[in-house]
Amino acid sequence: MKVLRFYAPGDVRIEDVPEPSPGEGEVKLRVRANSTCGTDVKITKSGHQRIVPPRVMGHEIAGEVVEVGAGVTGWSPGDRVQVIAAIPCGTCEFCQAGRMTVCPNQLSMGYDFDGGFAQYVIVPPQVLAVDGLNRIPENVGYAEASVAEPFACAINAQELIDTHEGDVVVVVGSGPIGCLHVRLARARGAAQVFLVELSRERLDLAADLVKPDAAICAAETDPVEAVRALTNGRGVDVVITAAASGQAQEQALRMVGPQGRVSFFGGLPKDRPTITLDSNLVHYSELTIKGANGSSPEHNKQALAMIADGRVPVSDLITHRLPLDQVLDGIAIVQNGTGIKVTIEP
Repeated sequence: MKVLRFYAPGDVRIEDVPEPSPGEGEVKLRVRANSTCGTDVKITKSGHQRIVPPRVMGHEIAGEVVEVGAGVTGWSPGDRVQVIAAIPCGTCEFCQAGRMTVCPNQLSMGYDFDGGFAQYVIVPPQVLAVDGLNRIPENVGYAEASVAEPFACAINAQELIDTHEGDVVVVVGSGPIGCLHVRLARARGAAQVFLVELSRERLDLAADLVKPDAAICAAETDPVEAVRALTNGRGVDVVITAAASGQAQEQALRMVGPQGRVSFFGGLPKDRPTITLDSNLVHYSELTIKGANGSSPEHNKQALAMIADGRVPVSDLITHRLPLDQVLDGIAIVQNGTGIKVTIEP
């Protein structure tokens, strides 16, 4: 079968490898869709500390069960499923307290286990142990189901920041995650949602799809001044920085009004992880800043349900559907920002 394997930063290869067989407690899937994301770009360029090469990449996985290993119950060939990417241990004090996103023993598909840029993938027992293999609703396609994983991360962030009815929200970054945040904020009752993006081309592409109440190009205007003008100087209730930008994080603190909430959703580059934070702004305006790290198995289930019932549609965000032998082209599209969501269909 064909796979995309990581060997070293800058050394990623499409190869033919033997088709795997499931061992005890494992489930074998025929991969039908594996969406790409910015993390795939980072891995191809810089690697990842947990990846021991060669490793099959891909973590936004949806497929069809073709075989189950000994001891597996509840799953049969033909079942349509979506796989969690981040795998908590389920037994540590954080998991037992329902805080699975910060599990210190977390494993991941495509990092610790071979991923979904392949014709077949093995779902390990660790996924089944935390109920991380999810049935795809009948009215949801494989490509849409693969988007449930990044969508689950957005759900985690907006739960933490408590986006709710009547909020005025700014989303910074118009990639696929930014688009999902816009739609999720509306689904959670936001009164207005503004979208901020540095690239005019990317902003126009995203805004045409998700229709924010205002689209602000940060390369053409000061985004803080624009947001303040839109709110009569008050500032917004929530800012979500869905971009790996320290400047965006700094600007977010100046966009929110009194008692505003800021989600640092996008992580910063490891060689530039610090920002200049006006502590008095946080102090006197009683601001809340929260990070967001991945998602839990339950968030994945919520994402599939919201896609299925139409609260957050995702099919139109998939701008490219490519075969496995064009996966490197797909990752390049993500890197260049010339599409929204790129899905590989092996």
